[in-house]
Amino acid sequence: MKTLSKGKMWCFAIGQFGWSLLSALITNWLVYFYQPDADSIASGQTLFIPQGRVILGIATVIGGIAALGRVFDAVTDPMIANMSDRSTNPRGRRIPFMQKIAVPFAAVTVLVFWAPVNSISTVNCIWLLVTLLLFYLFMTTYCTPFNALISELGTTQDTRISISTYISVTFLLGSAIGYAAPFIWGAMEPSLGRIMAIRITFLILALIGLAALLVPTFTINEKEYVHTVPSNDDAFTSLIKTFRNGDFRIFVGSDVLYFLGLTIFQTGLPFFITSLMKLPETFTTILYVAMTLLSFACYMPVNALAHRMNKKKLVLIGFVGLSIVYVITAVSGLMGGSGLVFGIIIVCAAAFPMAILGILPQAIVADIAEADAVVTGENREGMFFAARTFAFKFGQSIAMLVFTAFASIGPETGLGYRIAAVSAAVICLAGALILSRYNEEKILGIIVPKK
Repeated sequence: MKTLSKGKMWCFAIGQFGWSLLSALITNWLVYFYQPDADSIASGQTLFIPQGRVILGIATVIGGIAALGRVFDAVTDPMIANMSDRSTNPRGRRIPFMQKIAVPFAAVTVLVFWAPVNSISTVNCIWLLVTLLLFYLFMTTYCTPFNALISELGTTQDTRISISTYISVTFLLGSAIGYAAPFIWGAMEPSLGRIMAIRITFLILALIGLAALLVPTFTINEKEYVHTVPSNDDAFTSLIKTFRNGDFRIFVGSDVLYFLGLTIFQTGLPFFITSLMKLPETFTTILYVAMTLLSFACYMPVNALAHRMNKKKLVLIGFVGLSIVYVITAVSGLMGGSGLVFGIIIVCAAAFPMAILGILPQAIVADIAEADAVVTGENREGMFFAARTFAFKFGQSIAMLVFTAFASIGPETGLGYRIAAVSAAVICLAGALILSRYNEEKILGIIVPKK
């Protein structure tokens, strides 16, 4: 089989840019659009769904719908992974899935924000639920085969770390452009109005994302680089076998908490900036882009360290670093300092941990999947990545419930936002404690003799 060149690695990584951009529109702006703060309402933001605590007295409508979407997403992950693992398509087990779902994935991302009734309505709630469920289903259908290719295309430790680095770069670029949306809709708002400007912005970004999604499907011939035997297990059996791997269970446990804390922080970032730091909403873009650029500067050092150092130790450093960032966010604006100063401190403190956690976790999953294949003789790379997302998406579901519930506490004072940031810090530290039990030496001891 051919070895993946650096040019092909970048072609593959562009697919990650596409889905991270589409995902960023939902992760960053869904709650901001459907549960706006006072400043957004004053700027002309329409209310489409009921606000406040209305579901069982503990969650907002948007929080409940978003959480349900994540649960649905987690349930479909193993099903899509099993379909991909079992595929006998002559073009490969992964690329055909990615190519067929790209257009529906981009289209439904826009439709999530296109509620049909221009006021608070039950119809909008139903619309949001259906489109969000479809969004997560289509994203899973693209991302699960894509992630499986990380292990299959990365035939050596160095190649795997390089692929993980490249897709981390494109992931951050996609997320940064997603955060840039306020600059685009701000330019169109005077002529189109706030809502239509936001929707047109998301349409433009979704078309860019679609083009990126298709790049790896037309530039990489999977059969030239990957030779594997399709799995014969059904989805449930394959999932059970995957979770029997003790080291994988430890990693997933830490990953659930990492994404729980991260989702609370990402969902709350526009609110932290406008309510706690008292900065305009466009600073969400400015600070995130600055954080992204500084994180890029850390990629080469992290990549070099990953080739020479224990990946587990680096990830633990990343966990602790992000916890510190969350604490700084929680106290921003309390001590009379400028909100911009706090923003700059957060940008500088978050860059190195973001670089670590953007590159290495996927490489660790690929290590575990390859070691398991050596031991069992079964190629279930798709299921390993799906099982990871199956678990952490439950954490993301809880995060949406937690943040939207906290956000309803004293929105005028920002108390709920501070509680959310502190919670994210505690959760992240708990993830580090669990990961400390991962036996990386054993996993590498299985893989290296094979090479």
